[in-house]
Amino acid sequence: MTSPDAVITALRTGHDSLAVAVSSFGDDDLARRSGSAEWDVSEVLSHLGSGSEIASATLRAALDGKPAPGRDFMQSVWDRWNAMTRGERAAGFLRSSQALTELYESLDRDTRTNLRIDLGFLPQPVDVATAGRMRLSELTLHAWDVRVAFDEHATLAPEATRELLHGAPGLLGWAAKPEQLAGERAVLHVTTTEPASEFALRLGERVSVDFDVAGQPDGTLLLPAESWLRLVAGRLAPGHTPEGVATTGAADLGLLRRVFPGY
Repeated sequence: MTSPDAVITALRTGHDSLAVAVSSFGDDDLARRSGSAEWDVSEVLSHLGSGSEIASATLRAALDGKPAPGRDFMQSVWDRWNAMTRGERAAGFLRSSQALTELYESLDRDTRTNLRIDLGFLPQPVDVATAGRMRLSELTLHAWDVRVAFDEHATLAPEATRELLHGAPGLLGWAAKPEQLAGERAVLHVTTTEPASEFALRLGERVSVDFDVAGQPDGTLLLPAESWLRLVAGRLAPGHTPEGVATTGAADLGLLRRVFPGY
């Protein structure tokens, strides 16, 4: 089980690291095309900042025993952030992400263990570790979207990679596009480094991962753990793929990029 303490620590590290970079950005930096094809850097920060604001309101509602904020509240937040200038988005991100991080850090031991949070889009409320990990995933991937605008060799933060590697396997099926397989099926043996792990990626009508590694898989994939996370999030284009990624058999990177187009 993921520790809420470890997730919250990774949230702090991720925020602080991105905040240092954002604090130095000028207008030209904020206008750069980000790793998210449809957004410039300021729009990524707008997404992260508005998401922080909504997550803070959602967490406070859970702490107060009130219903989660509804769609109308969320839309009002998005509309306000969309209307901001690039500089306002950057400054707003620094404030709202810091506030959310501090709110998570303020939770005492009992609350971190027992609080349940209604995120509004899942069948039931989740614990602090799960909610925090979802925010950590968003922060980590979009921080990469920002950094890759300045460094094509950017990677995900190691602290976040450890927490996210096997944190939410059920989301893999949501992110995948199995129709890209055209009816083909395969079981791939995936080996990651930093941290080291081995697991099976099952490709078919349903895409999933588990630890029942086949004795004779249809293919193998060896890559850094952060690259695996970027692959399934649609962020491992050829120009951003590190040397040393190795495949055999049915583990075709071109196909996997189509199965995981990103979100």
